[in-house]
Amino acid sequence: MTKNLFDVIIIGGSYAGLAAGMTLGRALRDVLIIDNRKPCNRQTPQSHNFLTNDGKAPGEIALLAIQQVQVYKTVQLLEETAIHAGRVEKGFEIHVANGERFQSKKLLFATGIKDLLPGIAGISESWGISVLHCPYCHGYEVRNEATGILSDGDAGFEFARLISNWTTDLTLFTNGTSTLTDNQREELAAHSIQVIEKEIEKIEHTGGHVEKVIFKDRTKTPIAAIYVQSFFKQHCKIPEALGCELTEEGYIRTDNVHETTVPGVYAIGDNASKTRTVANAVAAGASAGIVISKKIIVEEW
Repeated sequence: MTKNLFDVIIIGGSYAGLAAGMTLGRALRDVLIIDNRKPCNRQTPQSHNFLTNDGKAPGEIALLAIQQVQVYKTVQLLEETAIHAGRVEKGFEIHVANGERFQSKKLLFATGIKDLLPGIAGISESWGISVLHCPYCHGYEVRNEATGILSDGDAGFEFARLISNWTTDLTLFTNGTSTLTDNQREELAAHSIQVIEKEIEKIEHTGGHVEKVIFKDRTKTPIAAIYVQSFFKQHCKIPEALGCELTEEGYIRTDNVHETTVPGVYAIGDNASKTRTVANAVAAGASAGIVISKKIIVEEW
């Protein structure tokens, strides 16, 4: 790649980044999308609740998106990992792992988040298959099945209320002594939601499809799916290094046009929003592409 000066560099080339790249390409902007081809949903067999693509494999959707974005000749894709960013006279400079450097007027981070899953055997192997995070993405496929929730306290109670919409065969696993209040326990019992406070040894599964929760006392409970409310961290540290503020929850703080607290730096998708769906990522990417394009047009007028 000989060109090193762009209007916009997008770091992260999954759904949000590609959608932004298409919008900017159609606005005749020179764009570089840097991506290491390791999307967070690469283990998920099907993507759902995305109109026209419901039920397709995530990789199939991404491949089609790449093919469509590459139609726009002002958009270049680089399979690399961004490792550093800094300010330069006319914008920003990005360093990638192979030593190359690129400059742009604007930066857009679509870098996602890294899930910090509980250290229970079987969870990471089944993540995105039958260990789930979102009922709107996967709840329909496990409707009316024996379903678990790994959580506790207020978060566990509220999540149990939500998941009860998809199944009446629901168990809340607190993995030890619960912090639920008496009132919460009574409400859960009134809706036939069992609470099990035993410590979990492992999740038994076959090829990522969970079958049982095995407890440390060697007892077990059969389930077909389990929701896990995991913690997370930013997948990419560059925004923070540039001075972008994070929210109390750990998301990149943005305004209503996706701009971070650092002027000229934008963030979209999972790294800036708790609405973690493919459809939302695509929508945010298209929106950010419009905003950034207009911003450059006005600045160059």
